[in-house]
Amino acid sequence: MLRLGRREFGPHEPVIMAIVNRTPDSFYDRGATFRDEPALARVEQAVAEGAAIIDIGGVKAGPGEEVTAAEEARRTVGFVAEVRRRFPDVVISVDTWRAGVGEAVCEAGADLLNDAWGGVDPGLAEVAGRYGVGLVCTHAGGAEPRTRPHRVEYDDVMADILDVTVGLAERALALGVPRESIMIDPGHDFGKNTRHSLEATRRLGEMVATGWPVLVSLSNKDFVGESLDRPVKERVVGTLATTAVSAWLGAQVYRVHEVAETRQVLEMVGAIAGHREPAVARRGLA
Repeated sequence: MLRLGRREFGPHEPVIMAIVNRTPDSFYDRGATFRDEPALARVEQAVAEGAAIIDIGGVKAGPGEEVTAAEEARRTVGFVAEVRRRFPDVVISVDTWRAGVGEAVCEAGADLLNDAWGGVDPGLAEVAGRYGVGLVCTHAGGAEPRTRPHRVEYDDVMADILDVTVGLAERALALGVPRESIMIDPGHDFGKNTRHSLEATRRLGEMVATGWPVLVSLSNKDFVGESLDRPVKERVVGTLATTAVSAWLGAQVYRVHEVAETRQVLEMVGAIAGHREPAVARRGLA
């Protein structure tokens, strides 16, 4: 059972986490949801299309202008409070590596801290434990926030992923984070080249076998683009193919830009796997 905020999700229930970037320079939407009203409209649309989690980020992952902790909080804290007011049942996640920002958004009503940089600030897990909120434990290969990988090597990338993410999850549990609210994430593209991310996808079942719910953040990433030689705006099909494989291998939570399309993929995989019934069943029965 995965429990986040007011929501509970069964072991074969896929969960969609919709991305809402409060940044003027995000790699995919180029600041489309930087202002409040477009961002709130995006939340409303994502919830209507089937997202259970809204993931709010105040700093883009890649290199760019410096964003101080105060500025990150300015972009996220008030917005978290407004989303909490308008959508009381949605799970609110905040993508941050900073403990101070994590504390501020928890005070504003966040249910989940998405630590995409692999515990670079160990205080973030302490905040999650103090507030009893969820935590995403990600493998970033030891990379510093907002840096790109350069000639990174692993003897065995999945062994490293398992060692780091399970270690972070066990530390979070010891700090008081509820076990049913901890997820592990292989960290596609973070501290990895394209071959590493492909291998992590191929071996995702090894993460699932740990018993910790697995979150994947695949949406329009560079490993998809390099695999197909496609620019950012032409990576949706590759993303959805990777989503289908990840679902078949047992991942549970999907951080995405395209909610409606992802939902159809997950429902189809669930029907093939026998985890859900077809929406209708008429063929050959009339």
